[in-house]
Amino acid sequence: MLLSFFNGVRRAGVPVTLKEHLALLEALEARLVLGDIDDFYMLSRTIMVKDEKHYDKFDKAFGAYFKEIQSFDDLVEALIPDDWLRQEFMKQLSEEEKAAIESMGGLDKLIEEFEKRLKEQEKRHEGGNKWIGTGGTSPFGHGGYNPEGIRVGGQGGQKKAVKVWDQRQFANYDDSIQLGTRNIKMALKRLRKFARTGAEDQLDIDDTINSTAKNAGLLDIKMVPERHNAVKVLIFFDVGGSMDPYVRLCEELFSAAKTEFKHMEYFYFHNCPYDRVWKDNYRRFSETTPMLDVLHKYGSDYKVIFIGDASMSPYEILSPGGSVEYFNEEPGMDWIKRLTETYPKTVWLNPTPENHWRHTQSISIIRELLEERMYPLTLGGLENAMAELSR
Repeated sequence: MLLSFFNGVRRAGVPVTLKEHLALLEALEARLVLGDIDDFYMLSRTIMVKDEKHYDKFDKAFGAYFKEIQSFDDLVEALIPDDWLRQEFMKQLSEEEKAAIESMGGLDKLIEEFEKRLKEQEKRHEGGNKWIGTGGTSPFGHGGYNPEGIRVGGQGGQKKAVKVWDQRQFANYDDSIQLGTRNIKMALKRLRKFARTGAEDQLDIDDTINSTAKNAGLLDIKMVPERHNAVKVLIFFDVGGSMDPYVRLCEELFSAAKTEFKHMEYFYFHNCPYDRVWKDNYRRFSETTPMLDVLHKYGSDYKVIFIGDASMSPYEILSPGGSVEYFNEEPGMDWIKRLTETYPKTVWLNPTPENHWRHTQSISIIRELLEERMYPLTLGGLENAMAELSR
């Protein structure tokens, strides 16, 4: 059962195995869902998709599979065995409703009549008591009333339909979408190395139980420091000019990073890193930090992340005096080389869509200086960047 659905999901590029397929069948056998395509969608996605970046692929496969199902019987047989469905229907119906269904000749007769009228009908119908449509008292359609009917589309009215047949639309997810704070946090979690540091303010339950047992039952409380992500991160944000459209995105990344990393420092620069950076954009000319101080203060175990569109005149990277704000005695490329030599784990996140990169010479130069370690600032790009820093 559902082998074609399983194969369709695999063909769509979702890394699903036979184990997940069997788990889905076990869930259906246990009646975790029954007769509702929305519930089946959520159940199957939960079991078969292990990473939300594959949601879009799964949704397309799900839609393609159920689009091919043309009749009510096909839909029922695809989801659950017929005897399960009938038993569940009988449990949910009152005695009056059961009698009403029997007056139509039973459930088999009801479905048979529905398919017959669907084949005969040639146009939309509203009102009346026979054709499939809206309003009226026909047992087929929606928006009307019939205690032993099948709802087709719409929102329903009396909530008495024996079976709902409706078209569903599911939102797509993709690893090329722009990030929100929640997605950023999820991607940053890939860069983790936990350690217990700081004051001992958390109860160690296992050690407390063992120590109490060894102490003849006298309570012996043991405390441990809180676990933190021990990874050390330096983040450099490009600000101003062409980065103005990405302010909100950078704010979300900054907020997520501060939450995720206990050891994080940040600085601002404009277009290209030079001999000085700063922490307060309102005092960017009066209160700066020499880049050499940064290189000497923070050890080589720090991971470095640049966030910028890398879009500028090539002279700003290649020539002394290329900065648009002051005369830099050394070209920006020299400082980038110093940074990558000091911090081998360095990546550049670019909010500019990746398909535009080849049209900007400065982006190509920065990519070459970082040995192609530039990634788009999307869910997929951020995950790949964190994987690079974790190597």
